[in-house]
Amino acid sequence: MLLFYLTFLACLVVPSVSVKHDTFKTCAQSGFCKRNRAFADNASSISTWQSPYALDPNSIAFNDGKLSGTILKKLDNSKEKVRLPIIITFLESGTVRITIDEEKRQKGDIVLRHDSKVRKERYNEAANWAIVGGLEPNKGAALSNDAGTQTTKVLYGPAGAYEAVLRHSPFGIDFNRDGKTHIQLNERGLLNVEHWRAKVEKETIEPKEGEEQQVLQDTATESTEDESTWWEESFGGNTDSKPRGPESIGLDISFPGYDHVYGIPEHASSMSLKQTRGGDGGYTDPYRLYNSDVFEYELDSPMTLYGVIPLMQAQAKDSTVGVFWLNAAETWVDIIKGKSVANALSLGVAGKSSTQTHWFSESGQLDLFVFLGPTPKDITKKYGELTGYSQLPQASVIGYHQCRWNYVTDQDVMDVDRKFDKHRIPYDVIWLDIEYTDGKKYFTWDPLNFPHPDKMHKQLDEHERKVVVIIDPHIKNENNYHVDEDLRNKDLGVHNKEGSISEGWCWPGSSHWIDSFNPAARAWWKSLYQFKKFIGTAKNTFLWNDMNEPSVFNGPETTMPKDNIHYGNWEHRDVHNIYGMTVHNATHEGLIERKKGEIQRPFVLSRAFFAGSQRLGAVWTGDNLADWGHLRAALPMLLNQGISGFPFVGSDVGGFFGNPTKELLTRWYQSGTFYPFFRGHAHIDTRRREPYLAGTPYTQIITQAIRLRYSLLPAWYTAFHEASIDGSPIIRPNFYVHPSDEKGFAIDDQLYIGSTGLLAKPIVQEGAESADIYIADDEPYYDYFDYTVYSGKGSHTYKAPLEKIPLLMQGGHIIPRRDRPRRSSGLMRYDPYTLLIVLDKAGNAEGSLYVDDGETFDYQQGAYIHRKFSFNQETGILSSEDISTKGSKTAAYLKAMAKVRVERVIIVGAPNSWKSKTQVSIAEEGAKDSSKKKSVSLQYHAAAGGKGSWAVVRDPGVLIAKGWKIDFS
Repeated sequence: MLLFYLTFLACLVVPSVSVKHDTFKTCAQSGFCKRNRAFADNASSISTWQSPYALDPNSIAFNDGKLSGTILKKLDNSKEKVRLPIIITFLESGTVRITIDEEKRQKGDIVLRHDSKVRKERYNEAANWAIVGGLEPNKGAALSNDAGTQTTKVLYGPAGAYEAVLRHSPFGIDFNRDGKTHIQLNERGLLNVEHWRAKVEKETIEPKEGEEQQVLQDTATESTEDESTWWEESFGGNTDSKPRGPESIGLDISFPGYDHVYGIPEHASSMSLKQTRGGDGGYTDPYRLYNSDVFEYELDSPMTLYGVIPLMQAQAKDSTVGVFWLNAAETWVDIIKGKSVANALSLGVAGKSSTQTHWFSESGQLDLFVFLGPTPKDITKKYGELTGYSQLPQASVIGYHQCRWNYVTDQDVMDVDRKFDKHRIPYDVIWLDIEYTDGKKYFTWDPLNFPHPDKMHKQLDEHERKVVVIIDPHIKNENNYHVDEDLRNKDLGVHNKEGSISEGWCWPGSSHWIDSFNPAARAWWKSLYQFKKFIGTAKNTFLWNDMNEPSVFNGPETTMPKDNIHYGNWEHRDVHNIYGMTVHNATHEGLIERKKGEIQRPFVLSRAFFAGSQRLGAVWTGDNLADWGHLRAALPMLLNQGISGFPFVGSDVGGFFGNPTKELLTRWYQSGTFYPFFRGHAHIDTRRREPYLAGTPYTQIITQAIRLRYSLLPAWYTAFHEASIDGSPIIRPNFYVHPSDEKGFAIDDQLYIGSTGLLAKPIVQEGAESADIYIADDEPYYDYFDYTVYSGKGSHTYKAPLEKIPLLMQGGHIIPRRDRPRRSSGLMRYDPYTLLIVLDKAGNAEGSLYVDDGETFDYQQGAYIHRKFSFNQETGILSSEDISTKGSKTAAYLKAMAKVRVERVIIVGAPNSWKSKTQVSIAEEGAKDSSKKKSVSLQYHAAAGGKGSWAVVRDPGVLIAKGWKIDFS
């Protein structure tokens, strides 16, 4: 075993050319995936195919927004029918939830295996982890009288505008809005529930002489199904025992009229998902959803990566719909796109686009949510009502993070900290990978290399900086290590199929894994973060949960065996994709509870994730490579993650493996400044690449990019706040902002920042000195740096030598920023603001600013400022309006911010009528004499050389926390 471990580490330390494909299954090597694809092939090859599933009309009951019934599955060559209870809940939000279980499994019987027990029922606890609200039934939903005898129709949603039409035989559901069908379930007849059957050991027949042929014929007619992977399955030297037998679930979901589907992260692929069964440029395997440690992952692939969000949305002109497949087991998704042929007699009528998808999971219930939109924002909002919105993080973690594997001593950390100051490069967080520990034992410090963590924390705190340390869920199997002794003695670890605590190999060598499904294990894990237990940590220490897929070096597909057992006698196969979130959740709660009376907002980075993980912190795209391809791949991955309900995401700037060229490193920093999570990170074998080491002119250009991030932190923080209240992505693709623009539906190499109107197109091609930016509307767009005007729908060339970042401002927006460079975001807390007003073609603009203390939960009791800024061309007035909700801590916070002012107002696209204007008047809220106004000077700059006109008001003397009006008329 030791030889295996050393060999495995050697493979990790020396980067290979690409991912090792033989480590991970293809669909053909996954029994249930192969069976479901074969089921689909069989159905499509038979012209008279009919799904064997029918809804028993006599079983249907409807009450208070819930429809219940029984689906009957007809078995081949048998009068027996499998009974599948179905519940359809029409929710108050307009979302519909469909659950299908299996009657024979609902009793909760136990299957004995070796010395352990496994529950026979289908796993039904995924919602306990993923769902936090939004399940109130719509009692206004009603059965329609015009359904007929073969269907049942339910009217639901706003003013009963939505329809669900249930076909009885074969079973299926059509979801209609605005008189059109938008989503169809089982339209192709691929519903497939592998029902419970007891294992029957087949008797081997030894034929007598002369009877060999007859025995072969008898055996061939016993079963037409391939049973080879029903009860056990081998891959890569590991055998997965399956005591419950085959139990996969599958369903086809069609989107008629939709050509683009997005979501189901995480994959290193385009945002608009590709076909997996035919089609130019498509894939041959389905998209796989199975949390896995895939270092040096390949690009343009449906291979599984570190996390899973089984949410898909479809986009057509002015219409967005979606589905959420709530299942924690290994899942695959096939996609087929096509166009129906238009009637030759219908002149001018094009064929209709359609996307057909086929979902199948290895175990668990069928638990599906259907969203009818109709906008992208409706999907993210309603999904967020169910699974929670992104947490509002500490303000500091929106700044720049500096990380590598590893800063080798506490002196090294303090030296890096000083050099950032020496080169006047702002940053907020420095990170420590596994080498800070004493022999890979988490919750300890290396006594030789980190003897004074308290001194290190104190130096960082002087400039309000933080340190993040890594804690993984594998615990070193070693005597006299108190954490592992606790885990073993209290039986808090994951069990193997024999019923003992499971052992595997990871960074420490032999390790055990916390069973974070166990309430006692979670309580214990949370307690380990207390300052009195995790000695050497401080208020400015935060956490990083890596390897929590879970990564097991000697396990099947580098993860935990599926037949391991978790709390409640559930198999790992049932909960695999949730495991990482349970660890993330326990760590998140541990930071909140680590010292009574000092509650801070936690920050925990996770590598694995599932639906609902957005409530807990941030994630990143894992172990990427220092090459241009991985730089290009980052943005579509991050955009896809954001529209899938998890907007706080990033990608390792510079690439984790390998050494980037200076050009690549520079362009990556320029791109990274637009990642919600902005972190430079590198492998232990790479050369040091802190920004100050790049040399002239690269250090200066990288510094400019980082300073741009800090200048725009008010806009970023406002976008994070918006995400925390309605699920809006922090960075947004073209289709999200312009859902009418069909030409932009596949664009995934440019982004909008929140609702600011800022449009960025990072340079991701080696040697490129220009970028083609796509504009989807007829508003004027201005270069952020020099106000050059770009207007007109379509592609525009933006000149971008190495020192330039392609960044435009869409007319109609007001962008808050802070222009004084500081060492960290915390030191900017009381700095004045600049308001950048970018007028649209009608001469108007709007924007907002959200600010709070950036550290505590006091904002939940009103300790925040939320202002709406508006400029109206007709009146010529720029105003600040309070849109906050008051609470018990409002007054104290406003007092603390009472002197924070607006130091400058810049108006881009200022009208020609201002040419001769030299003064503006200002009226302040709460002035003693409201009739008195003060005058402030205005400087006007006329348009010239392709650049827009602009005007500036310096030091208008208005406060950010109060209302005021600036009159330009």
